[in-house]
Amino acid sequence: MNLDDFSDLIERPDGSVRRDAEERRERLLVPPGALGRLDELGEWLSAAQQSVPVKPVDRPRVVLFAGDHGVAELDVSGRAAGSTHQLVRAVLDGSSPVAVLARRFSVPVRVVDAGLDCDPELLPESVVRHRVRRGSGRIDVEDALTVEEAEQAVRLGMRIADEEADSGTDLVVLGDLSVGGTTAASTLIAALCGTDASVVTGRGGAGIDDLAWMRKCAAVRDALRRARPVLGDLLELLATVGGADLAATTGFLLQSAVRRMPVVLDGVVSAACALVAQRAAFRAPDWWLAGQVSGEPAQAKALDRMALTPLLDHGLTVGEGSGALLALPLVQAAAALAAELPERAQEAGPEEEKAEAEAESEEATA
Repeated sequence: MNLDDFSDLIERPDGSVRRDAEERRERLLVPPGALGRLDELGEWLSAAQQSVPVKPVDRPRVVLFAGDHGVAELDVSGRAAGSTHQLVRAVLDGSSPVAVLARRFSVPVRVVDAGLDCDPELLPESVVRHRVRRGSGRIDVEDALTVEEAEQAVRLGMRIADEEADSGTDLVVLGDLSVGGTTAASTLIAALCGTDASVVTGRGGAGIDDLAWMRKCAAVRDALRRARPVLGDLLELLATVGGADLAATTGFLLQSAVRRMPVVLDGVVSAACALVAQRAAFRAPDWWLAGQVSGEPAQAKALDRMALTPLLDHGLTVGEGSGALLALPLVQAAAALAAELPERAQEAGPEEEKAEAEAESEEATA
């Protein structure tokens, strides 16, 4: 597999449809610019859907890729290594933030186990049946995956994207469930942006103290040394310093763009995978929205590189797709406004005015 092949498969959203949407926006009673960024969102959706007026976003889905990362053994996370299955269980039980929000917004949630480090019996078969391997390697000293496993994970993500597109999902809220995932994500972003470890290392969703941050920064630095020699091969890069969940997310993003299915990104993990996908196919980011600012410096760097401006900034660091899900009502509101606001009455042109004058003259003569 060569991820660069996706460049020939992905097209941009329809430019002519977007121009039609912009022209329709000019005709609405509400003055142009009065709705701020909602205008831009509505026009983007029109182009993605190839529809003017835009259709409502009424079949969204939250998709969460889950995995454990061996680098968490270095105490670089606020959670214990190998405990991601507890996060998954909270989502399934409806007690996590993303589960509460999804229930409130009536959005179904799908969890995909790409590389959890737990006994499969702890979770439902529908979650664990996709697993590529049990946990990912410690990226500061060893590869996260073999190249074969990385390809398997990418193909897993592609398959999930196809299943969602085939089932009628019209927009995906993308998130992750992981322990140690932000360390791998920061390494990928530093490698692709050519920056140092200290520039991209944040404190993760659970928050860490200064000593843990220093350990995390050292882990990213060591992993970065291993990443730089393989920058020319994106699949090998994911195998070296990524993980099964990150590779699956990258495949999902690429195939979603192939299938013309819009995606809302969440935090630093989805941003890192998006950056890898952008390196493979430069048109792919045109199918994505950045849902929120997570506070992770690596996320800000990745979004800036992709020219994606987050929709929300609420200081949310919990992850799990929660921030991206909070942006969903904004996207749905943009679609409703673009489709349902009335147009101004059209003014009569010179020919129409002449015809009306002649008709009035004939009536007067009669």
